[in-house]
Amino acid sequence: MSILKRVESLRRDYSGEALNESGVNPDPMKQFEIWFEEAVKAEVPDPHAMVLATVSAGGDPSARVVLLRGVDSGGFTFYTNYGSRKASELSANSKAAVVFYWQELDRQIRAEGTVAKTDGDGSDRYFASRPRPSQVAAWASQQSGLLGGRKELEERFAEFQSRFKDLPVPRPENWGGLKLYPRSIEFWQGRPNRLHDRILYVREQDRWVIKRLAP
Repeated sequence: MSILKRVESLRRDYSGEALNESGVNPDPMKQFEIWFEEAVKAEVPDPHAMVLATVSAGGDPSARVVLLRGVDSGGFTFYTNYGSRKASELSANSKAAVVFYWQELDRQIRAEGTVAKTDGDGSDRYFASRPRPSQVAAWASQQSGLLGGRKELEERFAEFQSRFKDLPVPRPENWGGLKLYPRSIEFWQGRPNRLHDRILYVREQDRWVIKRLAP
């Protein structure tokens, strides 16, 4: 069977429970917390993994998986090298989107909004909580920069291991938090016969308005 035919034949039905406007929390961030806790209890692998989509100053899109490291009433926080492609693109165009997909629960969450840097104290606290090798790696990797080979990266890692031997590893100035402040959040629940439930929260002035979308 050719790859095309194999792809065309891949399908399954969905069997999630109903998702109704009356049954969701009026606050989408609280609804996210509810679903996230259910994903953790269901032992979804890496439930904090999310696809982050950005756009360059020239309008070219790009996407990658990053890890959610903080969530509150304001939005979603993750950490990165500020010299990376995603951070550079967000500096030129702060609009972005994130997507969570939890196959085991037939659920997807999409959020769109603007991104801004978090405060330095929060970045310091999170950096201090990371395993030491990850702290050293933040110094060794010029994220998204070109490398001549794997050996170059390993040599830089060894260099910074030696530099910080027997010392605390400080947070690099070009490494820290970014936070997506959503203006819309959609909760998607897979349902039988492709009649999926899609509940959309839209920020209108100082309140969230709930709408239903066709699947």
